[in-house]
Amino acid sequence: MFESLNCGYGSDDDPSLVRRNRQVVAEMLGTDTDRLITTYQIHSADVVRVEKPWLREHAPHGDAMVTRVPGIALGVLAADCAPVLFADPEGGVVGSAHAGWQGAFKGVVEAVVAAMVDLGAIRSRIHAQVGPCISQKNYEVGPEFRERFAEMDAGLVKFFVPSSRPDHWMFDLPAFVSFRLDQAAIGSFSVFGACTYELERKYFSYRRTTHRKESQYGRNISAIMLKQ
Repeated sequence: MFESLNCGYGSDDDPSLVRRNRQVVAEMLGTDTDRLITTYQIHSADVVRVEKPWLREHAPHGDAMVTRVPGIALGVLAADCAPVLFADPEGGVVGSAHAGWQGAFKGVVEAVVAAMVDLGAIRSRIHAQVGPCISQKNYEVGPEFRERFAEMDAGLVKFFVPSSRPDHWMFDLPAFVSFRLDQAAIGSFSVFGACTYELERKYFSYRRTTHRKESQYGRNISAIMLKQ
C-alpha cells in the first residue's frame, strides 16, 4: 500500500520512511527536508503566512500557505483533493492550497490570492496550477451534496451530471476549482488533468482505498518554492 512516495505522516506508514520520501522531494526542489513544510489540513479556507519553517509537531492548522521567503517549500498533501500552487515570480510571492470540495466551497482559492496580494503580489501576475485530483467520472455524491451547492448558487449545479444510480450525481472537482480560480481574477491558471483515482500506479486515492475496503492510504504531495 505504501510502496510509492507517500509523504503523509497521517497514514500508518513508518514515519522514518515518510521522512525519507520527503527528503527525496526536498532534494528535487533544491532545499533541506526540514524546509519542506505542510500544515495540519482541516478542509478550511484558513491561510498561514510563512516566515520560517516549523517542526512537524508544531504545524499550524489550515489548508493554505503563502510566503516571500526563499528556500521554504510549501507542500500540499492530497489523496483525491486538488492541490493548487500559485506564483507571482516577479513579485517574489508563492502560495499553496489544499482544495477539496469543502475548501474550494469555503473559498480557500480566493483566500490564498488575497493573502498573496497582501504580501505584494499582483493579481494579474499570479499563475496557478491545479495538480492531480479525482476526476468527475470517479466522484459520485449523494443528493444532499449537490443541494448544498445549489443553495449557495443555483448556477453551481453545472458541475454535476447524473450518476447511473438514482438520486446520485457525479461532481467535477477540477472544473469547480477552476471556476473559483477564474472568480479570483488572477493572470492565468492551468489544470494538470491526471485522475488520482484512475492512475493507481502513480497516485494515492482516498476514494479508491474506500471502495476496496482498505484501512489506510498514502498522501501525494505537491510543492512550490522560491529559489534562494
